[in-house]
Amino acid sequence: MNAIDTRHSLTNALDGPQFLTNTAPAAADGDRLESADFATILKSMLVDVSQTQQHATRMAESFELGQHQDLAGVMVDQQKAKLAFQTTLQVRNKLMSAYQDIMNMPV
Repeated sequence: MNAIDTRHSLTNALDGPQFLTNTAPAAADGDRLESADFATILKSMLVDVSQTQQHATRMAESFELGQHQDLAGVMVDQQKAKLAFQTTLQVRNKLMSAYQDIMNMPV
């Protein structure tokens, strides 16, 4: 049976004490995250969500055309895309809420 990877590549760098102590993680993705700013990380995550959605769409189309026979794999890919989009939407909502809270603070 195929193993399903439920971890996002960017969240691997957030694990462990190296994130809290701001030391460089051993992984290559962690090195890239260490020098990247918030906008770059956010853009990278949005690109990953878009690619996940496109992959799920391609898998569904290939299943409909009879080129791909793994219905479970197609459904898992669609659920991954849905979950990635919902997570992105919740992050956006939290960012907007934080921005509005900051803008409404008395000076």
